[in-house]
Order: sequence, then C-alpha cells, then structure tokens
Amino acid sequence: MSDDDQLYQVAVRYYEDGETQEQIAHALHLTRWKVGRMLAEAREAGIVRIEVLHPRSRVRALEQAIKERYALRDAVVVSVDGDPEQVRDRVGAAGADHLMEMRPAPRLIGVSWGRTLDRLAGGLTPGWATGVHVVQINGALSRSRQPTSAHSMASMIAHHGGGTATLLAAPAILQQQSTRAVLESDRAVADVLALATRADLFLYSPGGMGSDSVLVDSGQIDADDLARLARAGAVGDVLGRFIDARGQIVDPDLDGRTLGLSLDVLRSATTSVALVSGTAKRAVCRAVVSSGLCDVLITDDQNARHLLEAA
Repeated sequence: MSDDDQLYQVAVRYYEDGETQEQIAHALHLTRWKVGRMLAEAREAGIVRIEVLHPRSRVRALEQAIKERYALRDAVVVSVDGDPEQVRDRVGAAGADHLMEMRPAPRLIGVSWGRTLDRLAGGLTPGWATGVHVVQINGALSRSRQPTSAHSMASMIAHHGGGTATLLAAPAILQQQSTRAVLESDRAVADVLALATRADLFLYSPGGMGSDSVLVDSGQIDADDLARLARAGAVGDVLGRFIDARGQIVDPDLDGRTLGLSLDVLRSATTSVALVSGTAKRAVCRAVVSSGLCDVLITDDQNARHLLEAA
C-alpha cells in the first residue's frame, strides 16, 4: 500500500466512518500520534478538504421574507458565487446541516434522489442521529447505461444516522400504465410505498427542464419527451412527476406510468423539505413553494431573490 493510499484509508475511517484516532491506531497497528500526523498530512496533500462557513453565508433577511411570502415553516438561503456544481454543493451542505440540527431527529425519512441529495448525504456527519430509517419514495433504477446513485445515497444517510434503508427496486417511469399497476400490486413494492407514506420527513430536490436532467441521464425519458413536456407547460418535475407553474400535473398519461408517492402525499406531509439549486430551477422552485409541495425550502440566494421578485 502506497503512502497516499494509507492516508486515504485513515481519512475515510476518521471523517466518513466516524472512528476515533485511537480506534484507527489499534486497527492499523499505528500509534495515536501517527494517526493524528497522517490526518494532517491528508489535509496538506489535498486528500481531505475542510470548508468552514461563516454564519453570514446564510442570508437571514431573505429567509424571513421567503417564509412570510410563501407561508413556509422554515427557509434556509445560502449565499453563493460560483458555477452550478459549487451552488449545488453549498445547497446540499446546507441541507445536511438543517437535517442534523433537527430536534428531535426524524425517525423515518422518505427520500427521492438526484445530484443535490447526493451532496446532502455526503455532508452528513457519521453519528448525526441513531436508529434512523430511510425509505425511498419513488422509483430510481436506471433504464440506461448511466446508473443512478439513488440507492447508495439513501444507504449513506441511513448509515451515518445509525439506521437502515428500505429501497425501491424499480424505475421511476415505466413504459406502460399496466406495468406500474402490476408493480404497485406486488407486495415487495406495495410494502415500500406504504412505509413511505408514514415518513416523518420527506426530502427531495425538484428537477428542471434542462438537458442535464437526471431523468434523461438515467433513461426514464428522452430529450424529445422533455421538449414535448416543456411545450405543454411543464416547468420541472417533483418525484418524477412533471408539473406546471401552478403545481399541476401536465401529462396524465406520463403520470400514470410514474412509480412512487403522489404529490398529494407531499402536500399533506408533516414536514416536506425541498432543496433547489441553480438558476435553471427558478420556475420549478416557484411552483413548488406556491403550490404547497414543501413547507421547508433550502436554496441559494439567487433563487430566493427571484422568488420574491416574481411574487
């Protein structure tokens, strides 16, 4: 094993698995002093990057204005200045912080999937909670050669929360409505969806109408479908269900082939958290908050300002 490989191994054990320096030293037959030195070397080598955010990175005035204007329970707005990936990273990190600060910690969390939720899962500190059960609330299996990270994301949230994950092994959008009906009548799928409806907290990130849609990447729909939906008035998707500016389904046939919880479940949920990042999701962000699809919004300051200007 090279020196860099050993630095990486020690860093993963400490920062991701939550082991103490003493535990790592015992497992790898090192001294505790050596482990501490290796963690410092991992930071110096760029293997570990630590970001410390000043409290002013949250824009409290925008948070309060968004809460009041859209009658939300809570809003988290982070100041960003970078490319879309950096914006997504910051919003995902803010989502992780929000989840870890919840008291009491949720016991049953329903999760969708997507790139922003990947960032949230990666930002959770091991041991942030105990006994957390995570359940997927819509299909996520890829129908293309591009696999999704949905199952690993849900499992990571559960693992860091000292609990378990219940996964939904099916695509988000099927070819036929009859196929969806058969799957939902199967006990393996029906039990997962029944469990999902009882979640204390729902976490999701709505999708935009851009060419980088995760639904397109995973083969659930193609670019032509996306263009047709846009012409029909779609501004984005929530749990794979495409909505217009009022939060209404734009294509009943496509919706009938979509596997997962209905949007009415989100609207009636005790706590539903939407994470939205980037200018490409401005329209779907407004549709989500104005149609009752979330009661907690976590977003960037540019999206927040657009919400207030549009209002």
